Amino acid sequence: MLVTRYTIIPIIRPFLKLLLSLTLIFLITGCQKDPVREKPKDPPTPPDTSITYESGIFVLNEGNFNWGNASITFISNDLGITEQDIFGRINGRSVGDVVQSMKIVGDFGLIVVNNTNNIEVVNLRDFTSYKTIKGFNYPRYVETVDNNRAYVTNLRKDISVLDLNTMTVVKSIRTPYWTERLVRYKNHMFVTCYGGFTEPSAVRKSQIYVIDTKEDKIVDSIVTGKEPTGIVMDYKEKMWVLCSGGFDSYEKPTLLRVDPVARLIEKTYTFPLAGTQPSRLCINPSGDTLYFLHHGVCQMPVSSPDLPDMPMIPSEGRLLYGLEIHPETGEIYVTDAVDYVQDGVVYRYSQRNGQLLGRYDAGRIPAYICFTPDSSK
Repeated sequence: MLVTRYTIIPIIRPFLKLLLSLTLIFLITGCQKDPVREKPKDPPTPPDTSITYESGIFVLNEGNFNWGNASITFISNDLGITEQDIFGRINGRSVGDVVQSMKIVGDFGLIVVNNTNNIEVVNLRDFTSYKTIKGFNYPRYVETVDNNRAYVTNLRKDISVLDLNTMTVVKSIRTPYWTERLVRYKNHMFVTCYGGFTEPSAVRKSQIYVIDTKEDKIVDSIVTGKEPTGIVMDYKEKMWVLCSGGFDSYEKPTLLRVDPVARLIEKTYTFPLAGTQPSRLCINPSGDTLYFLHHGVCQMPVSSPDLPDMPMIPSEGRLLYGLEIHPETGEIYVTDAVDYVQDGVVYRYSQRNGQLLGRYDAGRIPAYICFTPDSSK
């Protein structure tokens, strides 16, 4: 038979198809990345039933977003015991995805879990789960109104009103914007509001909502700098608000002193550069000294005419992430998130001179610290 190019093509066409298929498979599999996996951990240690959690310090470790690896570290009252992942070990399940904050109310601890969209209520004595509260819109922080009620801020839609007797959401205070920190002053709650969650800073309506706690109703608002991240009250009953300037560095950060009665800004302290984003505003037990993170831990008397020139405790290459002041001793607790992947660290410093007093291991991305009412040494 005479072999021509017309007889060869039908013969080799199947082989060409096979070769093309193999090539595509190689290219597809070659471009795929291995999935990110947690490092293997040792089996959990059974809980020590001799330890109670009514006196001590809780470190809330956010964990990585969508990984469900949040945890809670407990540091005992005498600072001699550090226990990791107490909720997981005692209750046999994860606390959830992104632990945001914690509030102690009587014999219970209310653990706000942002991305899991609930609040875990635990018995403080043994840290066993009492109830899981649902009905939020990505909750952030809790503040008590009185013995029976608390407000819970949300990333979207509203501020939830919590019945502390039944541990249920019974009402909502409607707001279209992201609400964050809260401070109670007489018959009103002052709540920081970032603005729309998906909006750029240029159009965000950053403000402080004033809520009448007798009627659970917003009655006024105070315009602030972009992204008011923190709010505290000093001993002169002046309110302080720290504004980051926006996640996109829209403007220079500011620290505001506000008259809560007149609801007017009395003084504005402006940071020299945009994009530096101070955070974690706190105040000492006597209410006369402010603390916040800005290239380290900064200390500022409320009577100061200017912002501090340099931090009291420099970051020194560390990723300082969380900050709290002990409500009795005034000692400074600051967390180091390391690189957001390795387990973090908590440092304890003297409020007088910034001397390092202690170092404690924590979990993944330690962010918030909660003190029991009798957690002093």
